[in-house]
Amino acid sequence: MQSAASDLVLLEAAAREAGALARTLLQKPLEVKSKGEAGPVTNVDLAVDALLSEWLRQARPDYGWLSEEAPDEPGQRVGKARTFMIDPIDGTGALVAKQPQWTISIGVVEGDRAFAGVVYNPMTDEMFLGAPGASATLNGRAMRASLRDSLDGARMIGQVNRFTTKRWKNPWPKMDIIERQSIAYRLALVAAGQGDATVLFGFKHDWDVAAGAALVEAAGGKITDLWGEALRFNQQQPRTPGVAAAGAPLHPLLIERTSAFPDPRQNTQT
Repeated sequence: MQSAASDLVLLEAAAREAGALARTLLQKPLEVKSKGEAGPVTNVDLAVDALLSEWLRQARPDYGWLSEEAPDEPGQRVGKARTFMIDPIDGTGALVAKQPQWTISIGVVEGDRAFAGVVYNPMTDEMFLGAPGASATLNGRAMRASLRDSLDGARMIGQVNRFTTKRWKNPWPKMDIIERQSIAYRLALVAAGQGDATVLFGFKHDWDVAAGAALVEAAGGKITDLWGEALRFNQQQPRTPGVAAAGAPLHPLLIERTSAFPDPRQNTQT
């Protein structure tokens, strides 16, 4: 079995190659289609997915595979020792709008836990790499999650309306809310200490979260579901019912509030 360091070398090389392809394709008119409730998909998403599939599956033929842009076929990932979790373009809406907030997200899950991850923003050339217990870097330099221990004045990466709604029994304190479209980017910025926390509501797919989870943990942060339970990846239904990520001192203060939030698992049988 490959070491975390070896996997990170592979993930970085694949992400850089995919980023270069995406930038080249963006010099031409985009081909955009709708996936209904899943949002738009472009020729860039599909081309990057194809490139990553070729690179990564050839390099690690024994790893399982899950990608947003490919069928989740039986036997392809469940029960595998390690599995790739791929979002070829996370934040496709931002890509279509020509906002530099989309990323390439590649995670590796070992069993049901995040093992290694890369989140790459090709437009800003930010390369976030991390593996819990190994290393966490941004463009080659060590990164560390925030040590902030107060929500008052915290840099929260998310949507403003999520924290101002009257659904909260106790209003959130005044925070600096930073909006970013890509879920993986939000998690990566928390890992880098450029945001103190992020909260994701509702079901999120493993391909959205796995790479970022590896980064947050590698950088000394804490990431769980909204009730403080460990995230478990690569289940029969590869999704998690909400995410709370922050520097370790701040994380319990998130859970104090989010644990009262309705659990979406109670409203579904799948």
